[in-house]
Amino acid sequence: MPRAPWRRRRTSDNPRPAGRRWAGRLRRSGTFARQVLLVRVGRRDHDLDGAETLVLPDRRYGTDTAPLDPYGVGRLTAAEIEAVVPVSPAVGPGGPVDAAGPAMAIPLLPGERTMVRRIKFAVVNACTLASLTLGLLAIFQAMHGDVRVAAYCLIACVAFDGLDGALARKMGVASPFGAQMDSLADMCSFGLAAPVVVYASLVGSVSTAAAGVACALVAACAAIRLARFNVSPKDGRFFCGVPTTMAAAVLALAVLIGLPVSGEVQVAGVGLLAFAMVSSFPYAKLARLIKLPPWLWLAPVIGALIDIRLTFAILVVGYLVSGPLLWLRQRRTA
Repeated sequence: MPRAPWRRRRTSDNPRPAGRRWAGRLRRSGTFARQVLLVRVGRRDHDLDGAETLVLPDRRYGTDTAPLDPYGVGRLTAAEIEAVVPVSPAVGPGGPVDAAGPAMAIPLLPGERTMVRRIKFAVVNACTLASLTLGLLAIFQAMHGDVRVAAYCLIACVAFDGLDGALARKMGVASPFGAQMDSLADMCSFGLAAPVVVYASLVGSVSTAAAGVACALVAACAAIRLARFNVSPKDGRFFCGVPTTMAAAVLALAVLIGLPVSGEVQVAGVGLLAFAMVSSFPYAKLARLIKLPPWLWLAPVIGALIDIRLTFAILVVGYLVSGPLLWLRQRRTA
């Protein structure tokens, strides 16, 4: 029985030997092209003569260069690669841009950049700048001896600091730029202005060295607290340590009220508040405190009408003690 025609054609003019040799040359050229095109992922090395070369990875041997490189592409100089694949610099709005740098500027306001959103963004940042300006004013007033006016400026700083964050979330213009700017303003208002005001209030009641050490401790702990807050994951229920805003508010109210305690006790309280800022104890946020039953707020209100200084001291001490208690409770339930 005769074979089918297609079988005779396959056996008579089979191009497999020639095609195999041709495919081998294609694979070799493809290897060279792949290594040249993937030169960006190679690591830089230096020869003995100091010329910069690019060491390309070889997956066959699991090392940077193969023991035997039959095609001569294991090591290519930068000049040879540039001659094969010329690399053109990135072009930005203002001209060529370095390959190591960003190709374009990061916008300060992410999202749609309409006129309305820009106005909202400007209003929010104006509140942040107002907090910064009031912090500087508090420093100037404390230098002139007007400690009570400086304390009122700190209270205004606390109000504007809470306002800019609330407005940013409500208007939908929260941005990384605003977060960093708020952190810098907090460092000026609460990390520098608050210690200066406290130092001005302590001068005369304690030694200059003790007041200076306590206030420097507040500034250092505030800087650590703000830096840690920027890089730490956020918890919607608790603060990790006492926030700088609340610490500054406590210090300003203590100056305004004028606690009837000795200077040494005041210095100890300032140091305790500074260490509470950098502690890892969980402290409840103000939003959770507002949601407490209304009858719990009657006691502080009545106490403030009777003796505001004693009530203020009890509230501050109670809030500071709540952190270690919550920490112990979490360890027991874990």
